Formats: sequence, structure tokens, C-alpha cells
Amino acid sequence: MKKKIQGIILKALGRDVPVEVSIPAHAAFGHYSTNVALRLAREEKKLSFEASRDLAEKINFAAPKGMFEKIEAAPPGFVNFWLSEEFLQKELGTIYKNKKRYGESREGRGKKVIVEYSQPNIAKRMHVGHIRSTIIGDALANVFAALGYKVIRWNYLGDWGTQFGKLIAAYKWWGDRNEVKKDPISTLQGLYVRFHEEMKTRPELESEGREEFRKLETGDGENRRLWKWFKKESLKEFEKIYKRLGIRFDTYIGESFFERDMAPLVSELEEKGLAKKSEGAIVVHLDKFGLPPAIVEKSDGGSIYLARDIAGLCYRIKKYKPAKILYVVGNEQALHFEQLFAIVPLLGFENRNFAHVKFGSILGADGKKLSTRGGKVVMLEEVIDKAVSLARGIVEKKNAGLPEKKKKSIAETIGIGALKYNDLKEHRTSDIVFDWDKMLDLSGNSGPYLQYTYARLSSILRKAKRIGKFGLRHLSSDEELAVMKKLLDFPEEIEKSSEQFTTNNLALYLYELANETNRFYESTPILKDEEAERKNARLALIDSVRTVIKSGLAILGIEAPEEI
Repeated sequence: MKKKIQGIILKALGRDVPVEVSIPAHAAFGHYSTNVALRLAREEKKLSFEASRDLAEKINFAAPKGMFEKIEAAPPGFVNFWLSEEFLQKELGTIYKNKKRYGESREGRGKKVIVEYSQPNIAKRMHVGHIRSTIIGDALANVFAALGYKVIRWNYLGDWGTQFGKLIAAYKWWGDRNEVKKDPISTLQGLYVRFHEEMKTRPELESEGREEFRKLETGDGENRRLWKWFKKESLKEFEKIYKRLGIRFDTYIGESFFERDMAPLVSELEEKGLAKKSEGAIVVHLDKFGLPPAIVEKSDGGSIYLARDIAGLCYRIKKYKPAKILYVVGNEQALHFEQLFAIVPLLGFENRNFAHVKFGSILGADGKKLSTRGGKVVMLEEVIDKAVSLARGIVEKKNAGLPEKKKKSIAETIGIGALKYNDLKEHRTSDIVFDWDKMLDLSGNSGPYLQYTYARLSSILRKAKRIGKFGLRHLSSDEELAVMKKLLDFPEEIEKSSEQFTTNNLALYLYELANETNRFYESTPILKDEEAERKNARLALIDSVRTVIKSGLAILGIEAPEEI
């Protein structure tokens, strides 16, 4: 709708100027509003209110007949628009007819987007710190898929580096194959922790770990077999958690894949005069970008994370020719990505819309970094289990008579939905708080509230059994018009998410849509309405909202249960 109104304003002006259309916070100021008259007043040396009145008059002539109920100038220089009942009814008819595809577009047809997210380290359990990248990345991948892009969902595993030499050394000292088979990740992580504890009294272990990694890098058979085994077992563990969260990936290519490219990359950087030796290490000076020097090879000749990322980005550009590449990684890596995005174009690769999609930390309800009582990091599986356990209480309260299997399934859906929505409703750069009561509040801005609204609407439609012939002209109350107007904004919220790499706007939209619909539902007779065409029209409105809530939740990676 915003784009339609922008087009009408430009047609009225007869020239191309920047036009912003917004949705006013209060309905009294219209369904939509523009402040373009303020800019025009400066250019034309008019009073701003006079410019807005002139513009409103021109738009009235340019607008399609019957689209607006009124177009009105308002001080100091706004033009406000109210859509007509007839137009809203007509648009609802279109939405209802195409409800399963509503919100989707072909904007990205023929284009590719790579979204890199999650990025766990092999041989370590996934902890709560992985949840934001995993959830945000998956939702953004869904956003671009809805807009018609071919999305490559990339899990860039931490599967290379000196730490694997230390792990191999630890396994050779204290490892037991049978113990690893029984509980792979916990056992391997325990070995790694023990290695670091032993180093306090046996510092020579540091060089032993480095030597084992050197052997791994140079292709030592035993070390390669161990490393591949550790990686295979880690992926099995990760997949269990991803399956539970409803997360999928197209590729698991990690750091190790680019190790063979390190020597040629450093040589190329040196040959092009981009990299020089500095205190034994090889660095790229980035003064012209206002950035500190970037190390691409350590003084001992070892490869470094940045160099592998440079090779990885070049590989992605060459292989996929993507329109965009998104790295969903925490705020603390900002400098790393500034250096990466500065270096790659120096190698002759054009900037294809690289973006570091940064995000904040996770805090407990006390506002402190989320950890166990002993100060240790909380494991991701423990967080999921707690969310599902608390959600089980909601199911018992709302629908105690359900079969046990169904209760378990719904609790899983609600708990994981609550966990995801709690993250996605906040701006990604903000810290998020794990307040379990708010997260699972059936009446607040939460995942369960949206899921409950969906289930409630589904229940109405089940009771109705079918939607017969309807006349949308019957939908004219303030509550009905408010819901119809809200439905129009869904496609634009998806686009906004793709432009700003955000999800909080889409989450807020769904919450407001649910609020408007619940107000309508609570104030309007539906199943008891004796006027058949009006009853069916209201059912069609409910069905349209229900489908949009389901589609919106699906983009956020959240399931919509038919009952709670």
C-alpha cells in the first residue's frame, strides 16, 4: 500500500522526488501519511501547510476513484489518507482468494542470497550463546525465501585451528574410544577442558598441542582420522538440536574447507602489494579505510581466522554469484567484518551487498549475562528443555483432557515458539532478557499469545465447518475495518525485514494484527450471526487473518498449532 500511495503522490506531482509514506501511530491521523509537503514548501518557498493543502488537492485528482474515503492536509505540513470501506472490502476479497501466497513476491526471482548462521565449534556442546545467530539467521533466510530469492543456508562450522591439535593430544593422553562413542560431545569437551587444566602444571603440553595441529595440517593419517571422527559425531549432535528447533541448512562448509587456499591467498596479497611482513607476521594495512592492520598469517606461518574468511567470501562470490551475503554474527566481531569487507574488494571482487548482521547478548531476568549458579555457560539443550517444560503447564491448564502424546507435541511447539519469539520481537542489536514469565504469557506480546490466537481462530472455523457465499459489503464496523486495514500491511513488513535485516517489525505486526482481531472477535457475533452472508464474510475475514498469522509465524520459524 505504501508503494501504491507513493506512486499516486508522484503522479500528482508530475516529477520524481523522494516520497516517504508512513503509518501514523494514531488512527485519528489517517491510515497513511506523508510529510513530502514539508520538503516541497522549502523548495517552492511556501508555507508548509499551504504546500500540504495544494498537494492534497492534486492527489485527490490523481487518486483512483473510490480508493480513499478522504485525503486531508494537516499542520504543519502533512497529508493524511483514509482508505475507503469499498476499497478495504475489495482488497480483503483479493487477500482471501490468494491467502496461502499472500505476502510472497517475485522481487528476488533469479537472485541468490547466502545467509550464514549458527556457526558452532565441533567437539563442543552448543550453548545459549549460539541461539541468537541460529534463530535470527533462520528467520532472515525465511524472509528472503518469501520474497522469491534462492536462499543458501550456510552453517560455517568452527572445525579448524590449534584447538583441534590440543583436543587430539588430549585424546591420545586420556581418551577412551568407548566413552566417546557413548557420549561424544560431552566426553570430547571434557578432554579439552582437562588438557587446559593439565597445562597449568605441565606447560610443555602447549607445544605438544601445536605439534599435533601441525601434523593435522600436513595430512598425518591418524590425526586426520581422529579429526573426521570428532566432526562426524559433532554433526550428529548438532542435527538433533536443529531438528528440534525446526532449523535446516543447505551446507555445513566450515573453516577447514579453505585451509588449502591459505598459501595461495597470502601469496596473492603479497604479489599485489596489499600484504607486507610486520614483526614476522603478514598483515594488510587498512589505514585508508580508517581500520587497524589485519593479520592474515601468524609469525609462525600458521593460518588465521580472517584469512580463511577472506578465502571463504571469495569462494562464495565465484561459485554462487549471490546478490547478497549475510553473516549473522554477534556485535563483538564488528571489526573482523569491517576488515574482511575492506580486503575482499581489493582482490578484485565487487562488493555484492556484504552485510554483518550483528546482534546483542543474552541476559537473565536479573539483567546479568545468563549463566548457571556456578557461573558456567548454559547449554542450549537445557534452555530448550526448560522452555518446553514450562509450556507443558500452559497445555495442562488450557486443555488437560488431551492425549499425552498430543500434550507433549503441543508443549514442544509452544516452548520453542516462546523461545524464538522472545528473541525475534526485539531489535537484533539489543540485548535480550530471558524472563520466562513474560516469554510464556498467553495475554502479552509473546509467541504463545500469537499461537493461542491462531488456535482460537482455527477453532471458530472448525465449528463453522465451511464458509459459504458471502458479501464483503457487510464488513463495515470499526473493528472489521481495522482488521482489514492491518492485513494490507503484511507484504510491506516482509519487505522491511529484508531491507533492514530485522524481524522485530514483523513480530510487532503479528502482535498488533492479533490484538485487532481479538477486539473484533470479542465485540462481534460470528457463529451466532443469523445473517448468512454477513456471518460468512466474517468467517472469511477470520480465515484471512488466521492464514497471515500462520505465514508470519512460519517466516519467524514458529509453528502454529491448531489447538492448545
